[in-house]
Amino acid sequence: MKMKKILSVVLAAVLALGVVFAFAGCSGKGGNEESSASSSEAASSASFTTIESGKLIMATNAAFPPYESVDGNGNVIGIDAEIAKVISDDLGLELQIENVEFDSIIAGVQTNKYDIGMAGITVTDERKQSVNFSDSYATGIQVVIVNDGSSIKSVDDIKKDGSTKIGVQMGTTGDIHASEDYGSENVVEYKTGADAVQGLIAGKVQCVIIDNEPAKAFVEANEGLHILDTEYVSENYAICFNKSNTALLNAVNEVIAKRKADGTIQSILDKYISSEAESSTAA
Repeated sequence: MKMKKILSVVLAAVLALGVVFAFAGCSGKGGNEESSASSSEAASSASFTTIESGKLIMATNAAFPPYESVDGNGNVIGIDAEIAKVISDDLGLELQIENVEFDSIIAGVQTNKYDIGMAGITVTDERKQSVNFSDSYATGIQVVIVNDGSSIKSVDDIKKDGSTKIGVQMGTTGDIHASEDYGSENVVEYKTGADAVQGLIAGKVQCVIIDNEPAKAFVEANEGLHILDTEYVSENYAICFNKSNTALLNAVNEVIAKRKADGTIQSILDKYISSEAESSTAA
């Protein structure tokens, strides 16, 4: 009788241990799956880094409508702001836009002050020495603004003998191209495109070279100006990145490709640029 009781106790203990091990086995499997999922998510989130965790800090110069400008509430709006928001949302990041001087954007990205620079920035060989560029998301055309009645009827009428002073926004490709083509001594650099246009109105310069879309906005806002029929130069706009952060560059390029394919980027361009202009300005 005593032996039976001992056997019963042993059997019960063995059965209990079996149940424990069975649950432990299930728990271990579930734990591994959860661990694998967490590792996968961690690997995904660790595939690129930003200056501040969970944020995408973008530098722009909000004086370049319709790509970027400031609304009545002090918010940066426009094509670049909306495309950047799409990118940050797709990457699971909060977008933070910093409005700075145009010629400090690349330097800020280069020194890791900002994650990206986006301000209708044209890809040039010189800029590629300092930063990396994404795939192009739009194409811009540089044009010439003149006063009504100006003797400058086409780009060919711009003189290199000092009789034509050209207004540009400092650090832009309009500045670069004009300085190369006509000599820096004939180029007057302004802080913003709007300042350059005011210089034209005041007679301090005889023309302004700037991107076609802001040019149209400036001409519309100021009577007595028009854009020459002949374009000055065509160029690609892209986002700039610190050369060390190729993972973020690759992640953004994936979003650009995806959002080009599904029409999101085109719809943003269409929102700000007319269909007629779009055929010549969108990538």
